[in-house]
Amino acid sequence: MGRARADQPQHLQIQTVVIYNWRSGAVLKRFLGHEREVTKVACVFESNRFFSASRDKTVMMWELSGNSGPSQHFPGHDLVVTGLVVSPDASQLCTGSRDNTICKWDIETGECLCRTAISRNLVTHLCWVPREPYFIQTSEDKLIRMWDSRKLQVAHTFPGKQHIQTYCDVSQDGQYCISSSNGFAGEGCEATLWDLRQTKNRVCEYKGHFQTIASCIFLPKGLGLTPVIATSSHDCMVKIWNQDTAACLTTLCLEGSGPLASLAVCDSSTLLCASFNSGIHLLRINNAKDLELQEVAKF
Repeated sequence: MGRARADQPQHLQIQTVVIYNWRSGAVLKRFLGHEREVTKVACVFESNRFFSASRDKTVMMWELSGNSGPSQHFPGHDLVVTGLVVSPDASQLCTGSRDNTICKWDIETGECLCRTAISRNLVTHLCWVPREPYFIQTSEDKLIRMWDSRKLQVAHTFPGKQHIQTYCDVSQDGQYCISSSNGFAGEGCEATLWDLRQTKNRVCEYKGHFQTIASCIFLPKGLGLTPVIATSSHDCMVKIWNQDTAACLTTLCLEGSGPLASLAVCDSSTLLCASFNSGIHLLRINNAKDLELQEVAKF
């Protein structure tokens, strides 16, 4: 996760991709190439490559060991690119856009291998199902879809929700998916757990935020025997929930942060949370007695 340095010209801040060492907060590298704001970033664990999507309708690939320019360019969407996912083996790149399309790309050549359009499918996020040829997609049409990446076809559509779906994540064992909703004054603003096994049922909902949930992620099982999830919201709150009972275990308010955006796992006890106003917050989960979430740094 990264952001532009505050003393850069404003037109560069929103177009810069920055690599940080999350332990020290040190900037490792800056990349320039997009012509408009960066909307999403994605990488593969232990890979030198990572990807960024932008309002300039393109996706770019960068290499940490390369120069500051992109090593591959993926043009082809007609509107802002809002979804971006790379397969676990780094062989496939799939993207989604507000132009109602999902695209699959050849990472090495930048060629669009397949493109599928669905009416009103304004993509908000994509995430891969571990060890499967499937990925999940959320949309402003309030639906969550599972795609078969081999033919780029919808393999399953989950029951519709009452609010726009903003984000999704899949558990490490590939058995569950969680999605989040927009909302205001506590209406909507929930995360929903879905079973990805045969039944594909809704399991439970996590309610307690007062504004749109922007991100929802599964946390590593190293935190304890009980599986937990984390959510971040435009209400400046990060919450951790018991996955099975939907009980809120702890809440942290990042005052002055503005709306909170994406969450990312660093290790079994550390999270990153991006904010609109105050950069990236490094959060630590203390499980010594009762679960507690603390802010330890920001950059």
